[in-house]
Amino acid sequence: MITADQREKLRGWFAGRLPEDLFESLLDVSVDREEITVIGRIREPRLAEDASDAEREAAVQGRIQEFRERTRDDRVAVAREAEHRFRRKVSWGVECDGERALFTHVAAPVMTRLRQPERQVLDTLIAGGVARSRSEALAWCVRLVQQHTDDWLTELRESLEHVQRVRAQGPDAQPQGSQDSGPTEGNSSTSEGNSGTA
Repeated sequence: MITADQREKLRGWFAGRLPEDLFESLLDVSVDREEITVIGRIREPRLAEDASDAEREAAVQGRIQEFRERTRDDRVAVAREAEHRFRRKVSWGVECDGERALFTHVAAPVMTRLRQPERQVLDTLIAGGVARSRSEALAWCVRLVQQHTDDWLTELRESLEHVQRVRAQGPDAQPQGSQDSGPTEGNSSTSEGNSGTA
């Protein structure tokens, strides 16, 4: 689990390290054990006031694609530095005219053991055409829980951060100056394969 302080340091590092003209504003830097996702706002395309929804949608998609291609080298350079420093893959996304798009990002495998009633839930989703496999059905369940319990999950994360702060003040606490400068625990094998930045 990443502490609020580590998350703020990570966001600060990206805010300082990104080229100044890359985004209009840095919207979000989220992190877990495998991945850092950086999302920024880009300027909307200029359109006539009477532009149709179809024209507006096509213009936004074109702007996102143009941004992705134009900034690839800058994003790859920042991602390589961040991956070395924080030992996580870096993924990118943008928001343009209210639409959010993620570029290449990590889909990490998660292994679990399920009892028969739990497997039957997944098999029912497969039989109903909701998913093609148990892993796809499990991912569907996770997305459904995330969609309907965002507030609860946020409150749970905040509670865990409070527990970490209290633990850090305990008898085994490190002196103030020797604390970790950022999130580095987790996967250290980030140099293998595609960097996930394009």
